[in-house]
Amino acid sequence: MMKRLLLICCLAMVAVGLRAAPPVGGEYIILVGGPSMYQWEKYKAFPHDHWWANFVRAARLRTEQLRSEVGPDAKITWLIYKQGYMDRAKQEHQDLISLIDSVRDKFNINLVWFGPGQEVINYLNDGQPRDQLKIVDFEYFGHSNRACFMFDYSNNIDSACKSWLHENDLKQIGRRAFARGAYCKSWGCHTGESMSKKWYAATGTHMIGALGKTQFMMEELPILVSEGGRWVN
Repeated sequence: MMKRLLLICCLAMVAVGLRAAPPVGGEYIILVGGPSMYQWEKYKAFPHDHWWANFVRAARLRTEQLRSEVGPDAKITWLIYKQGYMDRAKQEHQDLISLIDSVRDKFNINLVWFGPGQEVINYLNDGQPRDQLKIVDFEYFGHSNRACFMFDYSNNIDSACKSWLHENDLKQIGRRAFARGAYCKSWGCHTGESMSKKWYAATGTHMIGALGKTQFMMEELPILVSEGGRWVN
């Protein structure tokens, strides 16, 4: 009997030792682009952004997942393209900025508004003391093509943008900003066709991206919708 008890105790100690380690402490960054405007999209066969909160809703769903995984005090930062929601607020006849602020308050988010794409790079590099607080998770929700995050696609200009982060700009991001093994994913369209490779070359971290188009949903994270589409890095 005593030998059996000793064996059970030893096995229990081994099991404790094999438990998954807690998530690495660091910053979880969710980058959110702006919605398009009805004035540009209404005549298209397949208009974008019927709902102003396409990207915000997806970011919220992902934040809920992260909070359940890493706890209430982990540092989660939203970087949001502000002008897009200010412009869309006029179309919606409601204060979208206040609605986004309410999500910030509910989930204890560090909310950072940005304008030009360069401000995203500036935050990644120096928004926090990167020698102390590394980026452990980076995810993008917004319009994109194979080479570019398009933060204000079809907002100021029909089917074009004035605020973006292009794959050729990624070399400005310092590798020291990211923790080893950081999780990175773009939930937008086509990122896996080119930009993911440039991201890895610039930052040393793999970024999962889509081959083909993605579709933003109401109650789940974006899905692949192109025939033969898949996630790659």
